[in-house]
Amino acid sequence: MEKKSDLIIQAINLELSYADYTVMRDLNFSIRKGDIFIVMGVSGCGKSTLLKALVGLNQPAKGEVRFYGKSFWDQDDSGQREIIKRFGVLYQGGALWSSMTLVENVALPLQLYSTLSAAQIREVAVLKLSLVGLEGYEDFFPSQISGGMCKRAGLARAIALDPDIIFFDEPSAGLDPVNARMLDDLILQLRDILGATIVVVTHELASIFKVGNNSVFLDPETKTIIAEGDPKDLLANSHDLRVIQFLTRGEKQGVR
Repeated sequence: MEKKSDLIIQAINLELSYADYTVMRDLNFSIRKGDIFIVMGVSGCGKSTLLKALVGLNQPAKGEVRFYGKSFWDQDDSGQREIIKRFGVLYQGGALWSSMTLVENVALPLQLYSTLSAAQIREVAVLKLSLVGLEGYEDFFPSQISGGMCKRAGLARAIALDPDIIFFDEPSAGLDPVNARMLDDLILQLRDILGATIVVVTHELASIFKVGNNSVFLDPETKTIIAEGDPKDLLANSHDLRVIQFLTRGEKQGVR
C-alpha cells in the first residue's frame, strides 16, 4: 500500500497558459519517491511549459503543485526557497557559465547554499565531476570540451547539493547515440546512488523505455493527459492510436 510519505510531487488540476492561450488543462498526476517519471508527447504539446511549472519558474493559471504535501505557490519566498534547495535541474544545453571552469560551475550552488569552506567546496565539486565521468577536466572551460561533456558537467552541477529531486529537460537533445546512452546510464545510477526522484522531459524513445518507470503523455489536441503509467506498459496495452504511434514512431498504424 502506498504511503503518504512516498508522494514527492503532486499536480492537482493544473492549468498552464500564456496570457489567454491555454497550453494544458486538468493535469493530475503523482510522482513517488524513487520514480524516474517521464513527461512525453509530440513537439509543442507543452512538456517544457509543464517543467517550468514544476520547478517554480512559471505559476500555473489554476491548480496546485505540491512537494511533500506542501503547495509550492502557497509558500512565502522563504518557504519556496527551502523547497527549491531540494531540486537539481539539468537544462537542455547544460547552461554552463562560459567564463568559468567546470569545477567553478559546479561549485557555484555550493557557494550560494552551503557553509563549506573554499577547499571543501572544491573537493565536493571535483567529486561530482568524477561521478559523471569528468575526472581530470576540472579546470577546463566549456568551450574546450564536447557538447556531451558539457551536458555531464551540467549534471554534476545539478547534483552538487545532493538534491532529492532532479529535473532533466530533453537531456539527450543534440547528443550522439553513444553519449545519449551514457547519459541514460548516469540517470539510473544517480537514482540508485542518491536515492533521488527524477523527472525527465523527453521525446527520445530509447531513453523513455530505458529509464522510465512512470509517465504522462500530453496531447496537444485535447490539451491534457491522455495516458499515464509505465511507458513499457503503455506500449503493450494502450488502445489509443496517438499513444501507439508516438511510442512506435508510427510503425504501428492500427490500434491494438
